[in-house]
Amino acid sequence: MTITLRTVLGWRDIASVADGAPLSLAPPVRERIAYASRIVERIVETGVRAYGVNTGVGALSDTVVDRQSQSRLSRNIILSHACGVGLLLAPREVRAIIAAEIANFAHGHSGVRLEIVNHLAAFLDKDCIPDVPSRGSAGYLTHNAHIALVLIGEGSARVAGKAMSGREALAAIGLEPVVLGAKEGLSLVNGTACATGLSSVALGRAERLLAWADAIAALTLEAAGCQVSAFDEPVLALRPSKGIALVGASLRSRLKGSGLVAAALGRRTQDALSLRAIPHAHGAARDVFDTSAAVVDRELASVTDNPVVSGTPENPVVSSEAHAVAPALGQAADSLAIAIAQIAAMSERRMDRLVNPLVSGLPPFLASDAGSNSGFMIAQYTAAALANENRRLAAPASTDGGLTSGLQEDFLAHPTAAANKLLALIDNAEYILAIELMAAAQAHDFLGASGTRAEGTDAIYRMVRNRIGHYGDDRPLSGDMEALRNLIRETLPPELTK
Repeated sequence: MTITLRTVLGWRDIASVADGAPLSLAPPVRERIAYASRIVERIVETGVRAYGVNTGVGALSDTVVDRQSQSRLSRNIILSHACGVGLLLAPREVRAIIAAEIANFAHGHSGVRLEIVNHLAAFLDKDCIPDVPSRGSAGYLTHNAHIALVLIGEGSARVAGKAMSGREALAAIGLEPVVLGAKEGLSLVNGTACATGLSSVALGRAERLLAWADAIAALTLEAAGCQVSAFDEPVLALRPSKGIALVGASLRSRLKGSGLVAAALGRRTQDALSLRAIPHAHGAARDVFDTSAAVVDRELASVTDNPVVSGTPENPVVSSEAHAVAPALGQAADSLAIAIAQIAAMSERRMDRLVNPLVSGLPPFLASDAGSNSGFMIAQYTAAALANENRRLAAPASTDGGLTSGLQEDFLAHPTAAANKLLALIDNAEYILAIELMAAAQAHDFLGASGTRAEGTDAIYRMVRNRIGHYGDDRPLSGDMEALRNLIRETLPPELTK
């Protein structure tokens, strides 16, 4: 489905474009972009002092650049700011950044020519993905610069998956390198498109992860013989929370009609907290998700250039401000990272209860022949290692310090670092949940005579068994982990029964 930009885009739109949906610009958007470009042209003609238009950038903001050098300034900004290092971003992450950048220009306060936006839109339309190193950004500059390199025929890219130089990539999609005008270099590296795009991708993945967390927890609860009364609606309503209510309803629906749960009624006074507190931890994560999503949507509705242009071509106004700084965005990504780290840690604890013969009531380590078989003993090690790594990744980036540009930029909010860290943490969480899912399905294999599964959990079990079989120490477990991680990453769990 084509995403049409008419006023503003939301994070779901950016995530859809990241996953390959086409992006089109409505005529009023094109008109706004062109109008802002005419304002910049007038600023150049009149010589009104404007940061990044006819001055240097950063600590060089008081250095005036003559009119003949302003195009060279734009090009030089791109070349000098392309300082990223490390592994390349995934194509969908680059697509998200480009889409967010177009959305920012569409507000009509950046001043880039429509030609620039058309080139960026062509990158999306024709699968031209600039090579963007993932590391080295204190805010937004380096990632954006590597995308802009390809616009001017520099850098490198992949077109339909084939690696080539920036100039070759442009030729492959029928375009010529752009000669940048005044302010365009600064606009292309400026703003929060990088962190906003990456955060939109993270939100899409996190939403799917949270849905799976509830579904997998239900399968584990059933295998563990949970005391389902802890999730009764009146009980959970005593702690008001939209998230708790949603998760409680999900668990009740998944477990409705379970013979295994009925057989376990009264077996324990109360379950361990990794079972009993699922609505509270998963619900808190859902509440944090909603808040973080609102922050990203607000960012996309905002102009994040510095400077911004306004007024009219006859009476141009240029305003230096700090809209490119995004403390709220960094804090939102950090908050969601903490929430997901917590539910992943809880998942590892549940998985341990399934394999631990001291508490499970099941064969040790879910092994078919304990002793000669190790079953899922070491899979729990993997989950524990990833949960520990997530604890380190959950440390907030938004509180990091750093001084740049000769004390001119003496406060950094680190939203891009926070978004990158969130994506890495989601990677780990997907694996942890996949390991719990694998163990829960194995546990159910030993419970056939104890009672029937609920319809809602049986659908999950069958989805697992359609991808991997019962484990008997007959193959490397890593393959099963990858298969279920891909299931969690690429699909949604079966729908709840009505």
